[in-house]
Amino acid sequence: MNQRVLASPSAQEPIITVQGLELSYGSFVLLREVNFTIHRGDIFIIMGGSGSGKSTLLRHLFGLRPPARGQVFYGDLSYWEADPEQQERVKRRFGVLFQGGALWSSMTLAENIALPLEQYTALPAGEIRELVSYKLALVGLGGFEEYYPAQLSGGMRKRAGIARAMALDPDLLFFDEPSSGLDPVSARLLDDLIIDLSESLRTTVVVVSHELASIFAIGSNSIFLDPEAQAVTAAGDPGRILSETQDPKVINFLTRGEGVRERPGVPLPFRERSSK
Repeated sequence: MNQRVLASPSAQEPIITVQGLELSYGSFVLLREVNFTIHRGDIFIIMGGSGSGKSTLLRHLFGLRPPARGQVFYGDLSYWEADPEQQERVKRRFGVLFQGGALWSSMTLAENIALPLEQYTALPAGEIRELVSYKLALVGLGGFEEYYPAQLSGGMRKRAGIARAMALDPDLLFFDEPSSGLDPVSARLLDDLIIDLSESLRTTVVVVSHELASIFAIGSNSIFLDPEAQAVTAAGDPGRILSETQDPKVINFLTRGEGVRERPGVPLPFRERSSK
């Protein structure tokens, strides 16, 4: 099994820059002064325990929920200060996979994946059919065009959701707990797929996850959210965080209470970060 080679973030182009973001629900402040950068080509993990604000932060990033304060930059454009037309252009660069896959149960896989192409392009029907088959083949579902979501396993539905998220060739993919509810084998296959897509299509991927196996397997960059501190308390490659952090909450999360072994240079406790 080959070790995944990670590029140095400092050598990469910033694609998302978050500055002074505050996440709140009414008067309740969840996180303050959130600052981080996502570089082109990252598989960027937003991690933390339940209720830490992972999914809320993700929604701020892809334009579903405005922050209480702070800015999200896509390149030089401040998304939440942009006009609706500029925001719409930015959104065309996004593909989103929600926890449940969000496929329309009354539509076949082909119809589900064709939907954004029909809504946002002027492509003829024949070209849309070809693109749909191509996207399904990319996620290992070639030949399943006429299947309905209910006829598929959980892992296959997640892969179909990824195919739909990629329908418009986005350069940014946002995944909310993609391996949630999957058995270990299906979760591993999904991790491998995310790595393959990132490397072959040069796509930047932002993933909300609390699954340690996935975090260590796919993450090239990450942040840890601590709701008690109302802050990001760790950032960087997950393996490096594990070997270097002194924060007991981060250590406990990344080892599930088992403790950090052989520091520094801690071997990943779950499985190697790898790609095919």
